[in-house]
Amino acid sequence: MSTGRPGVPPPAVDWAIAVGVTAALLVTGVSGQHSTTHLDLLGIALLTAGGLALAARRRAPVPVLVVTGLCAVGYQAAGFDVPAIAYLFAVYAAVRAGHRTFTVVASVAVLAALPLAALVSGLHDTGEAFARARGALELAWLIAAGAAGEALRQAERRADEAERTREETARRRADEERLHIARELHDSLTHQISVVKVQSEAAVHVARKRGEEVPEALLAIQEAAREATRELRATLEALRDDDTTPPHGLDHIPELVERARTTGLEATLTIAGQRTDVPAAVDRTAYRIVQESLTNVARHAAATTATVSIDYRPDVLAVQVDDDGRARPDSAPTPGVGLLGMRERVTALGGRLRAEPRSERGFTVRAELPVERTS
Repeated sequence: MSTGRPGVPPPAVDWAIAVGVTAALLVTGVSGQHSTTHLDLLGIALLTAGGLALAARRRAPVPVLVVTGLCAVGYQAAGFDVPAIAYLFAVYAAVRAGHRTFTVVASVAVLAALPLAALVSGLHDTGEAFARARGALELAWLIAAGAAGEALRQAERRADEAERTREETARRRADEERLHIARELHDSLTHQISVVKVQSEAAVHVARKRGEEVPEALLAIQEAAREATRELRATLEALRDDDTTPPHGLDHIPELVERARTTGLEATLTIAGQRTDVPAAVDRTAYRIVQESLTNVARHAAATTATVSIDYRPDVLAVQVDDDGRARPDSAPTPGVGLLGMRERVTALGGRLRAEPRSERGFTVRAELPVERTS
């Protein structure tokens, strides 16, 4: 909760209010007392405790509400006819923190207890006791304090929602712009690489038709052009898939594993923990990590087996893909576009990604994605 004064720490403001309220309570209470009995000392102590308790109103609004209410009833019973100023501050803080129901119940209890406290203090006239209780805590003051706290709580919530909406809009626009740039880049590269592919294939065909030996460099260019064309086509399909079909998620990972088996890879899927609903962004990211990892295994790892593990934990979804490819512990991986994309996705969700050679042999990709729980 903000203080409204930039540069002033909230605890300093709370202590200033607590000390000010305590001073006002003591001045009002002591000015009407002329004795120093044990009961008077108890009343002074309750006045002090009720005022100073306000220093913790932000951190513990409900306990402060209870303490100030008990102190108000206590010093009324001790004969101190002092308004329950501290309790009004506590009502404001509790409602602002969202504890409306408890505040209403506590306030009804305090309003009912104050006349009894006035009778305990020595008054024998019930009407006078109710008049003193009404003077200590006017219902209008109580409603005003609660209304002020609720108004500020609603204003802060609207401000938070507006800020969150602005962030989501900015993020969505950034994603749309990145998608647009990716498509433009894809279209441009596809055209240029297609030209290279056609020209290299034509050169290879002419050389073979003439019975000439095809240069190794020309064959490498031909193969690289074919591979680049396949990758760009797969990229375009993924981009179009994000817009035209429902996004893939954890439910589609078995399909990825089965597809990997059709390429001759011995792929297995292991799921641990109790399956729970996860945010849509986490669902999509987990799928993309497994998809990219299995693609890299098939293209670059020269592996025979791959293991996909999904572990559902209370606050984290762990996704891991291991293979037995040619990666060695002493070989540093060269981060390609796929690995960088995985890292960007995981980092954007506040998670962690580890992609490195395994100690025995092969490569491992492990992502831990935080799962937010709403109460």
